Parts: sequence; C-alpha cells; structure tokens
Amino acid sequence: MDKFLNAVQNMFKVPELRKRILFTLGLLAIYRLGAHVTAPGINTARLEQVWGEVAGTLLGVLDLFSGGNFRTISVLALGVMPYITASIIMQLMPVLSPQIKKIQEEGEVGRQKINQWTRYLTVALCSVQSFFVATWLQRNGVMANSWWASIMIVVTLTTGTIFVMWLGEQITERGVGNGISLLIFAGIIIGLPAGVQQIYGRIQDGDPLQTLGVIFLVIVLVALIALIVYMESARRNVAISYASRRVGNQTYQGQETSLPLKLNMGGVIPVIFASSVLAMPQTILTALPPDPNNPSSAWSQVHAFFTQFHGGDPYYELVFISLIVLFTFFYITIIFNTDDVADNLRKHGGFIPGIRPGAPTADYLNTIMTRLTTIGAIYLAFVCFVPQILLSGFRVARLPWIGTSLDNFFTATPGLSWVPTGLGYQFFFGGTSLLIIVGVAMDTVAQIEAQLVMRNYEGFLGAGSRLRGRRS
Repeated sequence: MDKFLNAVQNMFKVPELRKRILFTLGLLAIYRLGAHVTAPGINTARLEQVWGEVAGTLLGVLDLFSGGNFRTISVLALGVMPYITASIIMQLMPVLSPQIKKIQEEGEVGRQKINQWTRYLTVALCSVQSFFVATWLQRNGVMANSWWASIMIVVTLTTGTIFVMWLGEQITERGVGNGISLLIFAGIIIGLPAGVQQIYGRIQDGDPLQTLGVIFLVIVLVALIALIVYMESARRNVAISYASRRVGNQTYQGQETSLPLKLNMGGVIPVIFASSVLAMPQTILTALPPDPNNPSSAWSQVHAFFTQFHGGDPYYELVFISLIVLFTFFYITIIFNTDDVADNLRKHGGFIPGIRPGAPTADYLNTIMTRLTTIGAIYLAFVCFVPQILLSGFRVARLPWIGTSLDNFFTATPGLSWVPTGLGYQFFFGGTSLLIIVGVAMDTVAQIEAQLVMRNYEGFLGAGSRLRGRRS
C-alpha cells in the first residue's frame, strides 16, 4: 500500500505528468457539467414518465454510453455513441473497399484521413439519430410538435456530440489515457455513490438474508473484476525469428522476438453489438403497440412474447450469449487478418520457428486465433451473464417441460428463492459496465506507470513489476 501511495505522490511530482492529469480531470468535469444542461423545449416531468416505459429498449443502451445524459435529454444526450458507431464502421470499411484499405496502409497520412472521415461520418450519424430522437420525443408529448422544435433538437444534440468528440480528442492528445474511453468511464462511474448507498440501505434494514445477499453480491463483483483484470491482460506470445540479411553495405543480424496475441482482442465491442441487436425488438414494440381491440392477432401474440423478452428470460439469455460468441468471431476476423500478418512477416524476413512462411504461417496463426477467440467469447458471455442473473434473476418458469417444477423448487428453498427474481437491486454494474470500467482503468494506469518508469520512478507495484493495460 505504501508503494502505491508513493507512486500516486510521484505522479504529481513530474510537472508534465501533473499537467496532463489535471487537464484530463478538468475536461472530465466539463463533460459532467454538460449533463445538467437540458436541451431546449423538453418537458422533464413527462420525460421521466416515458423513461419508465422504455428503460429496457435500445434507448436504455444509448443512455448507458451517454453517462445518463440521454435520460435527461441534455445537450450532450447522444454522448460518444455516434462516434463509436462511426469508428466501428470505418474499421470494417477496409474489408469492403480496397481503396480505403490502401489509404489505411499509408501510415500517418492515411490515419489522419481515416480520422477525418470518421468525424464527418459522426456528424452525419448524429444528425440522423437526433432527428429520430426529436420524432420520438414529439410522439410521446415530451416536446412541442413543430418543425422548429425538431430543428432545435437536431442542432443542439449534433453540436453536443461534436463537442464531446472534441473533448475526447483533446484528452487523448494532451491528457492521460484514451479520451473517448475515459468519457464513457466517467459517465458510468458517476453512479457509483448511488449504488453504494443503495447497498448500504439494504444492510441498515437489519434483515440477515438481505445482509447475506449484499455480501454475496460484493464477493461476486470482486471475483468478476479479478477475472476481467486477468483475462484482459492475458497474452499468447508467438515466437518470431528474423534471419540475417544484407541491405546495401549493411548487414542486419538475426533476432528473436514475439508476436503478442490478446486473449480478448475484441474488447467490449461484441457485447455492445449483441446488446444493441437484442434491444431492437423492444424498441420496435414501443413504437408499434398492438391493437387493443384484437388481442388474438399475430402481432398481439408477438408483442406478448417479446414483452417478457428481456434480462432474466431464458430465451433472451440464450440468444444474448449466442450473439456475443458470434460477434466476437466476426469482429476479430475483421480486425486481425492472419493472411496479412503472414504476408508482412514474409516480406520483412520473419518466420515462426518450425512453420514455413506464407500460407502455412497463416494457417498456424488462424488455429491459434480460433482457440483464443473461443476462450475470449466464453469469457465475455460469462462476465455478462452472471451479473444479469444476479440482478434480474433467471425466470426458470419459462423453460419448457421442467420450468414449473424448477420454479417451485427455487421458490420453496430459502437460500435460493432469489433465483427466479434476482436479488432485487437496481445496481448499474452489469457485465458491460464492468468490462468498460476495468478495461479503461487498466489502460489509464498503465500509461501513467509508463510515464513514471520513464522518469526513473517506481511504478504502482514497485521496482521490477509492471502493470499491463489491454493494449500493452
């Protein structure tokens, strides 16, 4: 603990690092101030009523990544979600467009072009999303039904997203850590005091079962955080050898190095994809309610099924886990092309010992990535599934054949009666939030430690030990 406190003190002894940290904290404070500035023309009382009906839809996913700004329709309501969407699209575009792939391979110049196009795409996506938000607000009576009100919302939310994007870029360039990730981190962590207060209130009630439930929840959360830290820093090092070569009058000696492959290369992106896809049915149902005069119609039956299709429903959990696994393989296939890696190794004279260059190397790397991705997908599904079961429960009564008997068993057992309904907490630390918070914290601390070690200070774990972020 003393070493950690000394490392925190050393952070502020370095003038440049101290300036970067204070700059980052200042911009994060500005971002949080924007959450309290409501967009013009919003009926806040009616908005709170509407949120009670749509919390489980795609709008709830948007609210998570906006740090609660979307719930109040502040000037920063859309947050960084349009920028994240635009970045993902631009990551996928080189696979679809050879021209964009050539630009991506142009080094720093190509990276600047891609970033510029990402900004333009962010503005376009934000304009479209804010128009749909304005339409949704008008249909629910939250704002006036006029073109002028719609234009005001579109301009306000688009400008707010551009401002958030600028804040993130400034933090990345002049502060500490990845700016966009830190903004999402700040939006989620701001609810921590409310969550702790809720748990403390349960303990104050004096109910022994409630106290045991709190202890169990805390133990599970600590174990999940430890698992995330371990899995996010896990690497599979592939040995790479470079043969001696002569370029002009110079001879370069052979060297041994390694290619680190992350266990979870996709990060939290597959979970975001899966959550967004599963939130779409609720979003559509909210916009297209059934006919109350015809409850036996096909649409009414579909509506009745999807009314229960949310966290804790066995069918929902099965689809959710399947989508996480599917999107994990899909996304990693896009961002890590084994054929390109093998070709680059061959061009630079590198090879894997015992593996021939070219296609055999690509096949070998593909086998390794398949195994790593399988473990990573199972890990992501587990981290997202466990908190959701604890908070929302697992409605075993919906299972065919054995559902009723299982529900009766859990309900009659005192220690397991929480299984069908959950622990009853409105705790915001779900699997997605935990992955973002722990991952961003690891990356930021790793960057700060690198600055300390570079200036001959000990890191957070003392001399000879290094913290490793997700990108190390």
